[in-house]
Amino acid sequence: MTTTTPTPPSATSQNARQLLKELQTRFPVFRDCLPLAIGIDKQLLSRLPELNRKELRVALGMHTHSLRYLKSMEKATVRLNLDGEVADAIPPAHREYASEIIRERLKKQAELRKAQREAETLARQRTEKLGQLVEKFGRNR
Repeated sequence: MTTTTPTPPSATSQNARQLLKELQTRFPVFRDCLPLAIGIDKQLLSRLPELNRKELRVALGMHTHSLRYLKSMEKATVRLNLDGEVADAIPPAHREYASEIIRERLKKQAELRKAQREAETLARQRTEKLGQLVEKFGRNR
């Protein structure tokens, strides 16, 4: 009985990134972040049977959750297959979902930037106050 050692998550992620780069090189629909047909994983596996299903799933997740892909989905009306041919229409609910994810992500980014600016301001104020205290109570007076 042979047992296989599971691939560590970080290795799967790295391999998935490499796979995604290969898909972007090989297929214009990936390179141009065009909306992908439902079942694109099956199309890929039929053309490239050597693909690792788990890595493919992770790579597709990275691709379809990227901001660039979501923006493409938000505006598009059709999904495309690997050859760039129209596969099916995109329901309005899918476009609305992409818009919602984009809004949430941009809101989180804005909140993070605001928190970072506030932390920097607080650190600067503390440094200035410490400088004032050193100047006032320092031994070199």
